[in-house]
Amino acid sequence: MNNVSDIFIVVKAFGAAIFNFWWAIFPIAFFYIFKVLWIDYVGWYSEGSWYASQKWTVLEVFPPREIEKGPKSMESFFVGLTGVLTTYDVFSEYMKGSWFHDRFSMELVGEEGKIHFYIRTQKKHRNMVEAQIYAQYPDAEIVEVEDYTQKFPKIVPNRRWDLWGSDFEFVGPAPYPIKTYDYFEESITGEMNDPMAAITEVLGTLGPGQHIWLQYVLQPLSEKWNIDKAQKAVVDKLTGRTTGAVLGPLDHLLDVFSNLWAGLFAPVEFKTTAKKEEAPLEFRLSPIEKERLKAVEENLGKSSFKTKMRMIVLGKKEVFDRAKIGAFIGAIKQFNDINFNSFKPNDISKTYANFVLKKERLAFRQRKIYNRYRNRNMDGALMVFSTKELATLYHFPDMGVKSPAIIRTESKLGAAPANLPVGE
Repeated sequence: MNNVSDIFIVVKAFGAAIFNFWWAIFPIAFFYIFKVLWIDYVGWYSEGSWYASQKWTVLEVFPPREIEKGPKSMESFFVGLTGVLTTYDVFSEYMKGSWFHDRFSMELVGEEGKIHFYIRTQKKHRNMVEAQIYAQYPDAEIVEVEDYTQKFPKIVPNRRWDLWGSDFEFVGPAPYPIKTYDYFEESITGEMNDPMAAITEVLGTLGPGQHIWLQYVLQPLSEKWNIDKAQKAVVDKLTGRTTGAVLGPLDHLLDVFSNLWAGLFAPVEFKTTAKKEEAPLEFRLSPIEKERLKAVEENLGKSSFKTKMRMIVLGKKEVFDRAKIGAFIGAIKQFNDINFNSFKPNDISKTYANFVLKKERLAFRQRKIYNRYRNRNMDGALMVFSTKELATLYHFPDMGVKSPAIIRTESKLGAAPANLPVGE
């Protein structure tokens, strides 16, 4: 086929095939395009109306002065939060957009040298959240408080206030775990070097007019996420079972039409999934690969949350200290592991700007992330954390963390005496 006429004949034949089979191609293509656009539209509309209809409350948790339990207790708390998951029928999902599960926001706040643990939740879940906390920490104290973000101006930066902020994103695939609390345990004594110590140390050094906010906005995921194709592909890659993409109905249809072209010049060959003999798994994987596979499978075996991780360093301009940014990011980087997974500031949300209109673009980014933090927005980069990972990132420091900046309950709470008079 070395002349223009041969090419024209082939193109004409291919066009004729498309013309004759348009009735099979068009409905499939239209369905997929319509489905994507419709779900985006219904989802956007429904989420806005859903969020506006919710009533929220902020709870401050004062941890006990003596906590002998490790982060595993907090893992049980996060497992309890998955009880808000709701299943929807097809009509609710595709016509009403009712797939927005309830959400929670776990927030660690450094305020001028004092440390606060906040939980923002819908009012309808307040009793459930408190019950889950008391189940793990009976001596904790929980108080409903004003939303601390509302104490600050609606627009920042301004003449008095400056800020730096960023969302965070994973470096590797979501099933790969970050360092969890197991990694912080001493191999000989079994005691844990609480990773919260480094974080609270930075928060405790904040002076007047200085604030650091760390936020985890959580939305529970159903177990379907743990077993879907994307997660299965990660495990298959680790075990060497990936021999090619799994062919679906649309793949086979496209294969047929591609062979209409190829069949004009050579015998038709349809795609097949290649199979090859493999050595036993224990001989194919290196020690680190075996450890990685074990960690991924353990992570996928736990309940998970879609998570927005967001950080803001806020301060009055005369005392705004950019050194606090690096210090705090360094403290949370202790959870990173290059052999497993890490998280890093997301460039799209990070408050920096270069070149054209630098000052205006920087102010736009700063106000955007500030408003998203105050609204507990989940737009932008998201991560998926298991309950174990969340418990490692957000838990009440044990009694080994002596920071005076942590506001704890003054005394151990006890049950009322059995013979206490209750009335005449």
